[in-house]
Amino acid sequence: MRFIHAADVHLDSPLYGLSAYPDAPAELLRNATRRAFERLVDRAIDEQVDFMVIAGDLYDGNWRDHNTGIFFCKEMGRLKKAGIKVFVLYGNHDAENEMTKRLLMPDNVTAFSASKPQTCLLDDLKVALHGHSFKVKATTANLVPAYPQPVPGYFNIGVLHTGLGGYGVHLNYAPCSIDELHAKGYDYWALGHVHDFKVWEGSATIVFPGNLQGRNIREQGAKGAVLVTVEDGRVDVQQVLVDVLRWQEVRVDAAPCATLEDVIAATARALDDIVQAAAGKPHAVRLVLHGRSAAHGTLFGSEARLRAEVLATIAAIGNEHLWLEKVGVETAPLASEQEMGERHDAIADLHALLQEAQHDPDLLQQLQQEFAPFLAKLPHELFAQSPELQALREGRFSELVGTVSPGLLAYLAEA
Repeated sequence: MRFIHAADVHLDSPLYGLSAYPDAPAELLRNATRRAFERLVDRAIDEQVDFMVIAGDLYDGNWRDHNTGIFFCKEMGRLKKAGIKVFVLYGNHDAENEMTKRLLMPDNVTAFSASKPQTCLLDDLKVALHGHSFKVKATTANLVPAYPQPVPGYFNIGVLHTGLGGYGVHLNYAPCSIDELHAKGYDYWALGHVHDFKVWEGSATIVFPGNLQGRNIREQGAKGAVLVTVEDGRVDVQQVLVDVLRWQEVRVDAAPCATLEDVIAATARALDDIVQAAAGKPHAVRLVLHGRSAAHGTLFGSEARLRAEVLATIAAIGNEHLWLEKVGVETAPLASEQEMGERHDAIADLHALLQEAQHDPDLLQQLQQEFAPFLAKLPHELFAQSPELQALREGRFSELVGTVSPGLLAYLAEA
């Protein structure tokens, strides 16, 4: 018996971090989650699986566009023609979605009840699936105790959308523990909600398949579902990768670099390595420069030029499969703060002034007043993309002065 276990499809959810850039792959970004889901359905048909399980968050929030639901019905129709049943459990995003409540699914699709736990039997396969959909988004009760007892003589699958006691970085909806899941007596737990692939072995096989398609830089790496094969009581879990664009943070050590040109050369080598390893898979990369470097002062205030240089490097490599999400600078000067303070020149005097500025309430208040009109005019999405802007909006000026000071001092010391 074989089945596909998927979760966190988030159909038509946008990909964040690239759409504002003129060279961004607009069509790919707009339809990435659909293409990933189509590839999953293709794989299910090719593998001739017995059924498919979707463990929550099929949709993505309270959207009114029924075209998303119509697309899903079309893909379910393809599975119906192939004789593949589908069992859908609704998660926190589905619970607030109008399409979940209104669209009728094809008859090969069974949605688990949100009123109480429900058991679906596949007698020809001796399989019992148990699930309880979310009725409301903020489902914070432990749902596991109310799940039915396992059906004797059947392969029992528990379908659950859960934060698993705070595992990962996701909100702890429907909290429970690994020990509770093992104790239930099921053979397999098809989990959803956490967007990373993870398997726990034991009396039950417990699996987060991850989401089908990474949507931003926080969802890095290969994405997809799992193909589960059950034979003679043994459970084999194989990852099925269906993502169409992959996100990756690329860290470049700037310690050996003395100039901006050296930094760009090191960056070009790192990006070329990504292209070679990608084997044609499109990648969106966040470039992060780090390390104590003689080029730290040169990089200070040169973010715009640095980004332009990196984009030019990508264009030279060939940007059909590589796009830049962001450039981050986390380098540090070669000289420590103590060494800067021990100098007997204007740099040491400026160092002392900047240290005092971090604790000068009048100066910090003045900075906040002067920045307020500027911050009020900025689009909301920019704050999510820039920790510095977010710090300004929250009034953390002392922290920003401390962050900027080393770069400013290194820049002036090298001038």
